[in-house]
Amino acid sequence: MNTTQPGDGSSQRRAVESRAVAWLAARRTLIDPAEAAAGRVLFARKALIETAFLVGLRARLDPEPLDGDYAALLGQVEEIAARPSYRELIARDEAALLLYAGTYAALRLCGREDPEFRRLITQAAAGGYAAAFERIPYRQLDLLHTLELCGVPHSLPAVDDVLPFTLLCNRPNVVKLTDRDIYALTHTLFYATDFGLREPRWPRDFDPGAAVELLEALLELTLGQQNADLVGELLCCLLCLGVRDSEEGRRAWEFLTAVQETDGRVNGPPGVVHPGLADGDDAYRHWATGYHTTIVASLAALLDRSPRVVRRPRPSAPKPRLTVELPLRRAVVWLADTSRRHAPAVSLPAAAAVAHAADALGEPELARPLLLDFSERLADADAEVWQEHGMEVVGEFASGLRTHGITCASLDLFLKSTAAAVELLDRVPPQAVHNVRRLVGLGLLTPQRATALTGGAEAPHPAPETAVTDLPGAWKNYHLGHIAGFIRDSARAGRAQHRITRDAISFLLAQQSSCGAFGRPAHDDPSHRERTMMSWTQSAVTALATVHAAAHGAVFTDL
Repeated sequence: MNTTQPGDGSSQRRAVESRAVAWLAARRTLIDPAEAAAGRVLFARKALIETAFLVGLRARLDPEPLDGDYAALLGQVEEIAARPSYRELIARDEAALLLYAGTYAALRLCGREDPEFRRLITQAAAGGYAAAFERIPYRQLDLLHTLELCGVPHSLPAVDDVLPFTLLCNRPNVVKLTDRDIYALTHTLFYATDFGLREPRWPRDFDPGAAVELLEALLELTLGQQNADLVGELLCCLLCLGVRDSEEGRRAWEFLTAVQETDGRVNGPPGVVHPGLADGDDAYRHWATGYHTTIVASLAALLDRSPRVVRRPRPSAPKPRLTVELPLRRAVVWLADTSRRHAPAVSLPAAAAVAHAADALGEPELARPLLLDFSERLADADAEVWQEHGMEVVGEFASGLRTHGITCASLDLFLKSTAAAVELLDRVPPQAVHNVRRLVGLGLLTPQRATALTGGAEAPHPAPETAVTDLPGAWKNYHLGHIAGFIRDSARAGRAQHRITRDAISFLLAQQSSCGAFGRPAHDDPSHRERTMMSWTQSAVTALATVHAAAHGAVFTDL
């Protein structure tokens, strides 16, 4: 890894670029399809066009002449492109037009015009297939952008006419985006902005502030995954939009600088190269798994220093008002009614969640029938019933009973014996501080005694149930409880309005059925469906109650 000491940011980034380009130049023969093993030819062609494009962008973004390693890379590209065995493949495989057009575009940008190469590309583009077969929107933008750089005429729609159909311009949910989707977003921005040299005509309802917020949210995810390839591409997108005053962008630079190896290479993410491609060749694998990410790091540094790339203040993000009151109330009503059909000893966590959410809504009466029913049915319960659920659940249930003046003999006995046992201690461990605070809230322990037992320490915040990097997997595998846990923890941490949390809430709310329950079990057995939905709804109720409380400035309890 790079061990550069902190200093001037621009000089550090220029050093990132210089080292990266030097590493690429030292291995430039590996982008030559003619020198590649049979199974590696297509990979070499891809590496060739990406390397060529980096050199072409260097010529566009920096007014200084190419020299040193950039010149060496250009020489390699020019030598390969001059061969009939390379360029004449355009006429034989029109579907792969972009593999060759990008190489020509780079040469043209570097002042290396080649009329015969241009004629082949023009013929392919006009041949009724290469430019006409169906492409997804961002791939269509790739074609349009490349043909524009080639100066090749066409009758295709303009870039701005394709933009409304892209994922970027349709308010994607961060939680649902795969790596492939993120690449679609980044490349859309590259082509739409012409790498920071063009102001697109965005669709009427497109919000640049929301786009920057999306990029920053995705940077948080990919930084957590330590995916240098996506971090680099997302950073490039911020720069293409002119944004340089982003905290997530700063963290991205720190990360890329730290993970760059001393020779300039930046390692790509796992799975970037099929294991069979390297076939035991460690030197080839070392290059193949790092060349693309190294190009991306070079591009980010190039965009950052270019005097031609647009620069503008970070646009303000939208401030939508989150309202979860109605879905929360409907869920509380369903969970309260459904729980009464089940054994209270098993459904006590659901009852505690109902009491907690009803209190957050300011409508404690929503929980009263359930609390009355359970208090009567548990009046003679053994202490083990309360013990197995823990103080968080039992304490919330007891607080709900106190709100309504309801008593439960076995619960009162359990709480008194618990408080008496705590009184005998000299000190409690940090993880028990929450429980001690509960006993104080229930009037079973004095604040002074609690301070003596805890040493005045604050209760440690519980570790997040679901890390932000786990969200895409939780969505893919329909782990609603994990998503609800993330929402709850984020709201407790003051991040209820963060883009990732808002999108997680949007996904969760979309899982509520007309009856008020959460989740789609995709199962036909009625009892299985009800048990599963009870579990999911309990988690959702707790999460949404925390969000609702955060929106109204309430202090969180520990449930």
